[in-house]
Amino acid sequence: MTSPEGARSPASPMKLITWNIQTCRGCDGRIDPKRIVEHARALADFDVLCLQEVSDGFAPLDAGENQFAQLAALLPGFTAIAAPAVDLLAPNGGRARFGNLLLSRLPVAHALRHALPQPFDDAPRSMPRSMLETTLLTGAGPLRVMTTHLEYFSTTQRAAQIDAIRRAHANACDQARRPITTIPPTNPYGGTPHTASAILTGDFNFAPADPLHAAVQARDDAPCVPAFVDAWQHRYPGVVQPDTVGIYDREQWPYAFACDFMFVTKDLLPRVERLEVDTATQASDHQPMLLVLS
Repeated sequence: MTSPEGARSPASPMKLITWNIQTCRGCDGRIDPKRIVEHARALADFDVLCLQEVSDGFAPLDAGENQFAQLAALLPGFTAIAAPAVDLLAPNGGRARFGNLLLSRLPVAHALRHALPQPFDDAPRSMPRSMLETTLLTGAGPLRVMTTHLEYFSTTQRAAQIDAIRRAHANACDQARRPITTIPPTNPYGGTPHTASAILTGDFNFAPADPLHAAVQARDDAPCVPAFVDAWQHRYPGVVQPDTVGIYDREQWPYAFACDFMFVTKDLLPRVERLEVDTATQASDHQPMLLVLS
């Protein structure tokens, strides 16, 4: 594990892992959902697992199996919230899906699935992208966890997707200003907790020096909307975040760089206790990242 603080700290109220699992395909070419869960558990006794590139029905990418269901079955007691960005008619008449999955052993008060924009440009190819937004009930109160996987080939689309994510964050902060309704939760209009406090994580497909990294953290004009901050840069100022892709797989990646991040709203910064990047595992072409929130 790579962390400036060495040995792992005592258990904290919430541990969150983000990981692009490349359809559960390791650098050895083997597809193994169980190995993904085992490596995540070795990194931490996590409360929340945010996964990108989960696949179903895209053989041979996923061996023709439903990885959303497989991963959920491997974590009994966790709530599984799927947010496939791609949902196509498969050759067998079923569905072929690809996208994000969040698994939480904390109660999930509600979940939103945001389709991100895909404006036309001259990129050689692109695919639909999504952002999954959930509100979790933690010991410290409600907390939004937003996880995404942005477009790789198109800078234009990544920029539009960042704008959409920022708008979704601002909307959630507006909702947090409303009083909780007394309508029971058994009604679709029922009261659910809202909060401006949020974690935004996933595979952003840009490096720390990219202007879009700063765009995520830009201040909002509305005072009720707390800005996002790169949690690694806040917790370990002056320490370069370890690379999260291309360390072992040099066929797909000519060089290694960091493109997976943990952004947290400013109010959460005092609670950022620890971050780690597991630079040892080869269960995917990406490395998992852990955030410990006290």
